[in-house]
Amino acid sequence: MSASPPTRIRIRAIRVEARVIPIKLDVAGHLQPPPPDDSNVVGWYQGGVTPGQNGNAIMAGHVDNKRGLSVFYSLGRLRPGAEVEIERRDRTTAVFTVDAVEVHPKDHYPDDKVYGATSRSELRLITCGGRFSKKTGYPDNVVAYAHLTRTKHA
Repeated sequence: MSASPPTRIRIRAIRVEARVIPIKLDVAGHLQPPPPDDSNVVGWYQGGVTPGQNGNAIMAGHVDNKRGLSVFYSLGRLRPGAEVEIERRDRTTAVFTVDAVEVHPKDHYPDDKVYGATSRSELRLITCGGRFSKKTGYPDNVVAYAHLTRTKHA
């Protein structure tokens, strides 16, 4: 697929239907999450490929916020074979199939595996995980790994 920014994400298996906004890296080079105030928004790393292009598209969402559960609260419940639909500005939809969902400790995060180059169109969905501590936050990240299986045209 050609480059076209994502506008919406749909994951029927965990009842996600949300708008997508661009996100960047912070000054330390870490992925900036989307604003915490909106519990139903997913961020797409605009410094990488758009979902559907060859390469690894990165998207992140919150598990919760001060008001309650957020968009990726159930990300860890995804199973291989589940579909993730990414609507794009060009009115096409990139459909990805989940290969795996893993939990990685933040202090031993596999950057190459999560963010590294791929030879096909892939998608990573990322959120926080583990037991929350008011002092240190979440100790882990939940990462869903998926690959492009089909496209739809509006």
